[in-house]
Amino acid sequence: MMRTRPLKVALLGCGVVGSEVARIMTTHADDLAARIGAPVELAGVAVRRPSKVREGIPAELITTDATALVKRGDIDVVVEVIGGIEPARTLITTAFEHGASVVSANKALLAQDGAALHATADEHDKDLYYEAAVAGAIPLIRPLRESLAGDKVNRVLGIVNGTTNFILDKMDSTGAGYQEALDEATALGYAEADPTADVEGFDAAAKAAILAGIAFHTRVRLDDVYREGMTEVTAADFASAKQMGCTIKLLAICERSKDGTSVTARVHPAMIPLSHPLASVRGAYNAVFVESDAAGRLMFYGPGAGGAPTASAVLGDLVAVCRNRLNGSTGPGESAYAALPVSPMGDVVTRYHISLDVADKPGVLAQVATVFAEHGVSIDTVRQQGKDGEASLVVVTHRASDASLSGTVEALRKLDTVRGVASIMRVEGE
Repeated sequence: MMRTRPLKVALLGCGVVGSEVARIMTTHADDLAARIGAPVELAGVAVRRPSKVREGIPAELITTDATALVKRGDIDVVVEVIGGIEPARTLITTAFEHGASVVSANKALLAQDGAALHATADEHDKDLYYEAAVAGAIPLIRPLRESLAGDKVNRVLGIVNGTTNFILDKMDSTGAGYQEALDEATALGYAEADPTADVEGFDAAAKAAILAGIAFHTRVRLDDVYREGMTEVTAADFASAKQMGCTIKLLAICERSKDGTSVTARVHPAMIPLSHPLASVRGAYNAVFVESDAAGRLMFYGPGAGGAPTASAVLGDLVAVCRNRLNGSTGPGESAYAALPVSPMGDVVTRYHISLDVADKPGVLAQVATVFAEHGVSIDTVRQQGKDGEASLVVVTHRASDASLSGTVEALRKLDTVRGVASIMRVEGE
């Protein structure tokens, strides 16, 4: 039997995502009520610019006083889609203190203060759900947190930023340079006027912190994630990748060590074989590859951003939280029992692709090979091309630690025959 008294929802933010949340709540009201077991009512919408026309939202629901809205006491669920650290953090905490559960899409806040927010939610016996914070419409957090709860996840490897994937895909498919591809992404609305958060990897790093924490039952903060942007990737790098049967993606990689005693989380450009499922992810799409003991390899794919896709994830969380409210229960909270240490990037072991500008004369290859050997880095393949006294030397290593590779490169720069290090890129996904 359906309850007639509605569950009241406060919406913080009514931009691209928030407006879609409000629209779906209105147009799908009957379906949502049937799935939840009670109607849901949009009780208030906090915005910064009240004069802006918001189609489908009654003017009396609009307010600029977000604090008063979450303090009302009759709000069952607060949906936070304003982003940033403050005032979102204070508003979410205040919502818990005044009896509301929270659905958020705020990756930056969750990556920085997720543990504190979970603790406050637990203290007040409320839910904190955030499926939309990592991969838009792609169901990822709930499968990791619930469907794979009985399994041991060893690796999460993914493309979690649509802007960077669009740019790199364009460079790969057309031969365009980075700036040309970025300009097209901006013109099409895939990149912000200031794309720093995307192209420098900040957005992906926040998502990696959230994914690693859930996958490994360990608190992983944004500061624990190694981050390297993609602004230095060139058309020449793509040409080298193609010669290896690879392409280049900006990847978020979360791994458990082979002995299971530590974890790592990192974001950086990497070459991946064309045979890997992530290599075929095109345009602004996202995909995440999960490897676990029992389930094996799983891939989650779909639109990772945009108003409607992100709102879909928000509404999925809203239904779950509302069901919990009706049942007088809460869903899964933070699981950090493993408390594994997060290893520094220097301990990470992977393959490397190094492009060197060298003098075109006898003995250069022997000198370079000696440096690699002295630092314990084994060479897989070498390719050399030369003309008019100058040459390029491309070295692909076997697996080596980041620390040993850094020492190798430092020593290479000291060789008189090495004019410069053109590029260094990791090789993943094998």
